[in-house]
Amino acid sequence: MKWRGGQRSDNVVDVRGSGRRGFGGGGGGGKLGLGGIAVVVVLSLLLGKNPLEMLGLVSQVTEGMSPAEQQQGVPPPANDEGADFVRAILGETEAVWGEIFQQTGRQYEQPKLILFSGGVDSACGSATSASGPFYCPGDHQVYLDMSFFQDMQRRLGGGGDFAYAYVIAHEVGHHVQTLLGVSAKVNEARRRGQNVQGDGGLLVRQELQADCLAGVWANRSEKKLQWLESGDVEEALNTATAIGDDRLQKQLQGHVVPDAFSHGTSEQRVRWFRAGFESGDPNACDTFKAGRL
Repeated sequence: MKWRGGQRSDNVVDVRGSGRRGFGGGGGGGKLGLGGIAVVVVLSLLLGKNPLEMLGLVSQVTEGMSPAEQQQGVPPPANDEGADFVRAILGETEAVWGEIFQQTGRQYEQPKLILFSGGVDSACGSATSASGPFYCPGDHQVYLDMSFFQDMQRRLGGGGDFAYAYVIAHEVGHHVQTLLGVSAKVNEARRRGQNVQGDGGLLVRQELQADCLAGVWANRSEKKLQWLESGDVEEALNTATAIGDDRLQKQLQGHVVPDAFSHGTSEQRVRWFRAGFESGDPNACDTFKAGRL
């Protein structure tokens, strides 16, 4: 992937090694410590649950949280190639979604992306690197520990520049969902006591839509930059396959529990990314009305 041709975002904030934990400072206020979070993550994986769900990174979002909190930190250094890659990918998501929103008479609010190491606090709660990248609707920010990319390659069988770009674009897809009111509807269903998890549930549909929106971004950015190389699309598809609920559950516990699905199967994730990538149309991503996921 010829990513060096992408425009750079000014919204990447580096809190690695600074002593800052991100939103909310030092992790007080009754939040789990890193040890407690690690236990929750391990238990969630053993039970086939989504670690972010159990950590409250989805369910703790409430109407009272203020959006777009300012994050303390600094821009990443210019000679940091990994951070430069993140800035290039985020910059191109800003360009694509800014144009799409403008075409519908809306203004795209650019999210910040927080680079952290080890652990971080967000408006949605505390998390460690084990939780993987995530988006917090409570502060409209994406959180990324770049060690996840090495873990993808080493343990999950996915990797490569375009695969990493897909991961970032997926989280930005959740931001798009927040701006469009999709996330609020899912959270409202949860507050009403509706079971949103499981095969075909609202959480799976929300995640598959984010996969599709990542595909839309990939389509539009490729038309603009022609930056994809041979094998790049396969990298993203391999990654989508590697992080399907069915495959992860089979690896962790030896069997599949569809009632515990939160992101969709490998086949579903690949199919919905393809739907966005082949069409370049956000309207092709309505997983909530789809009869077949």
